[in-house]
Amino acid sequence: MTIQRAGTALPSPGALTDLSPADEIRRTALVKMKLFATGLLGVMAVIFVVAWLLQDHHPAWGYVRAAAEAGMVGALADWFAVTALFRHPLGLKIPHTAIIPKGKDAIGSSLSEFVATNFLSETVVREKLAGFGVAGRAGGWLARPESAERLVAEAAKALGSLSTVLADDRIIDLLAGIARDKITETRIGPVLGRITGDVFARGEHHPLVDFLVDRCHGWVQDNYSMVSRVVTERSPGWTPKFLDKVVADRIYDEVEGFARAVRDDKDHDLRKAIDRFLIEFSDDLQHDPRTMDRADAIKERVLDNEQLRGLAAQLWAGAKDALLQQVQNPQSPLRHSAVDSVVRFGRTLEEGGSTAQRLDGYVSDAAGWVAANHARSITGIIDETIARWDGVATSRKIELQIGRDLQFIRINGTVVGSLAGLVIYTLANLLLG
Repeated sequence: MTIQRAGTALPSPGALTDLSPADEIRRTALVKMKLFATGLLGVMAVIFVVAWLLQDHHPAWGYVRAAAEAGMVGALADWFAVTALFRHPLGLKIPHTAIIPKGKDAIGSSLSEFVATNFLSETVVREKLAGFGVAGRAGGWLARPESAERLVAEAAKALGSLSTVLADDRIIDLLAGIARDKITETRIGPVLGRITGDVFARGEHHPLVDFLVDRCHGWVQDNYSMVSRVVTERSPGWTPKFLDKVVADRIYDEVEGFARAVRDDKDHDLRKAIDRFLIEFSDDLQHDPRTMDRADAIKERVLDNEQLRGLAAQLWAGAKDALLQQVQNPQSPLRHSAVDSVVRFGRTLEEGGSTAQRLDGYVSDAAGWVAANHARSITGIIDETIARWDGVATSRKIELQIGRDLQFIRINGTVVGSLAGLVIYTLANLLLG
């Protein structure tokens, strides 16, 4: 049987009646004490009957009768009081009996309030943590290599489990979305302008220019036929072929010579013009609105390209595989580095320096804040748990825990009642004759 609350199946309160081995031992002890207390009541009843029958034969029997009579009264009164806590005595629904079954919710609320006020108050929590030394104890544990290895191993397992739970598509979309949002909200022109401006000012672009002009010269050398064909196609039809060839050779020689000069002369005018153009372009990226707008437009087209998601997928897959391989291998450099870092951090805490003091302060502040603001919410589990328990089952469970000790109330009531009855009877005879 279960109880449904807010769509969640809760354990049936009837489960409280299922006795554990420890509860079986308590039940046996409770039964024995009940029999002993009841037996003592029976002894008092027998003594009372005997004394009643013999009281005319000797005055001493009157004292015995009074003691036995008061003992029975005390035993019955305390039996009623103890029984009324857990059930209706003799099944009679007398008011203010079966206190625990009827008032379990109020008891749970009071107990919850008591725990919150006296055990989870901010002052108590801070004092306990101050004497506990969280940082020092944690540091001592972390400083041991076997503890650090265990912690790192558990973290590796958690990371591996997390990687199987998280859907790759969602991670990829998340990474792509974060990158897109961050890039979109940033004007790309000034950023590129500052970076390229520094590069151009230091001349770090010259190797790239060297590469390009060298390739251009090589292309010119390899494409004489193209120059000749263009000249032939563009020349008038009446010009002789040999003249077309002379013109083509002259044009080719000029172009090839120009390309070679640009390649070989580091101070060539074209190279200087390229430098000036690049520096001006980097400045326009930072200060010219039209250039910055064009840069942002290009940026948007790049971001809209589906290849961006593909790049994010490749980055995530590569990073994920590399990380998992490292964390799952106990001999990997990453695992060794993590263990060493944990050990060093533990030793730092164990030494009790400023780091340990700050950590203790953080823990104390956090725990104090939780205690001050959420103690009642935490102990609310007591209210909720007791509220869903069955009243009768709860009563029986509590009786198993404390019922044996409560039987001493019955025993003491019998003994004290007998002594009180004897004293009262004696004083009455002395004072009233």
